[in-house]
Amino acid sequence: MNPYLGYEIALGLFAAYFAVVYVLYRTGRLGPDRSISLFGPALMTKTKRGRTALDRWGRFRRFWTVVGDVGIALAAIAMATIFALLLFGAVIATRIPSSKAPPLTEALAIPGINPIIPIGYGIVALAVGIVLHELMHGILARSQKIGVKSLGILWLVIPVGAFVEQDDKEMLAAPRRQRDRVAAAGVLANFALTVVFFVAVSAVVSTSVTPTASGVGIASVEPSTPAANLSLAAGDIITSLNGTSTPTFASFETAISHTTGGESVPLVYYSAGLGRLVSTDVTLAASTSTPGRGYLGVEVYDLTPAELKQLFVWPAGSSFGPYIGTLDWLVLPFAGIEPVAGATTSYFHVSGPLAAAGAAPFWIGVNILYWLAWMNLLLGLSNALPVFPLDGGLLFRDFAASIAARFRRGWSEARLDEFAGRATTVSSLLVLFLFIWQFIAPRLL
Repeated sequence: MNPYLGYEIALGLFAAYFAVVYVLYRTGRLGPDRSISLFGPALMTKTKRGRTALDRWGRFRRFWTVVGDVGIALAAIAMATIFALLLFGAVIATRIPSSKAPPLTEALAIPGINPIIPIGYGIVALAVGIVLHELMHGILARSQKIGVKSLGILWLVIPVGAFVEQDDKEMLAAPRRQRDRVAAAGVLANFALTVVFFVAVSAVVSTSVTPTASGVGIASVEPSTPAANLSLAAGDIITSLNGTSTPTFASFETAISHTTGGESVPLVYYSAGLGRLVSTDVTLAASTSTPGRGYLGVEVYDLTPAELKQLFVWPAGSSFGPYIGTLDWLVLPFAGIEPVAGATTSYFHVSGPLAAAGAAPFWIGVNILYWLAWMNLLLGLSNALPVFPLDGGLLFRDFAASIAARFRRGWSEARLDEFAGRATTVSSLLVLFLFIWQFIAPRLL
């Protein structure tokens, strides 16, 4: 397989995109006074339709004012959290060997280009998250009596954003608290959607999914090994080895560590192909990495099917503790679990009313809900970064001005704005450095 295929596809898509932009420009269909214009390298398609709906939804001013205040608090917490994570990541990056450095494609959260985010699920989740993010901006703007000029979508090969264009003059003239409610609205929307879709995943999995056996799930089988000779396959579950039950990864490691090369030991596993438990004996090979130890020839997931289900139902209830459980839920894509696709679907039995749709459609639905929750969390955190022109950058600017006003009571509004602008520039550059450092540090040190 061509290792540069992804880059070649991305290059071809960008070339086609810029060709379309050039044609639109040459034919006069692109410009600031047109329905299609440029925002940097991105195409903006905008319309005035929908403004009446924003007025109708935003008329409940007291309610949306409370919602906006909650959004400001959540955005501030998210801003501090994501900044702390960037600092932590920058420190960890100095300890990562170059061989394990994250690929540069992970720097772009674009479905299909980023190897972690699948193109299908990613585009659906990104589109839903961005559209509702911007819709909330519009509703809060109208509830705070700030005008909305237009609505639209940003394109950069794929839809990379949506926007609600507020009236800049009215936005700048509004009191800080009012415009901060508008800025924080998108972050709040993404966090609210994260909760909604997480609860949906939890409800679906808890009522419809049961592990087919208690054991460790096989991720892959190495050819010409004892496991391959027994026809073990990805999707099977090992429940016992050498007379020891293996309900966890640690118990499986303990069981295999007590074997020797050439030894014949009993093995019990659930065969996804046969749909039942199989009891047999297997003669282990000699391990090349650990002399004297037996070798079966399988790679198993660290998380068992039962533990994987627990993550979807309630990560904080994980046997590893609430912190590790929550972290495991977040990093499932990094572990190659999408979250349940391919052979891993064989670890579970689907029952109840949703089983009528079939296993494949069921898991597609679960994956969509998971990615909607995951991407909205990513959007909420990333937009809370104190980087201009993100929502967090606008909030940070006003936070800086408000803090300066408390300690420098003699400063004029112009002086406060100048200070806040410089503070936002510094924070933007610092965040950019911390982000890039995580990718270049392992390759430099």
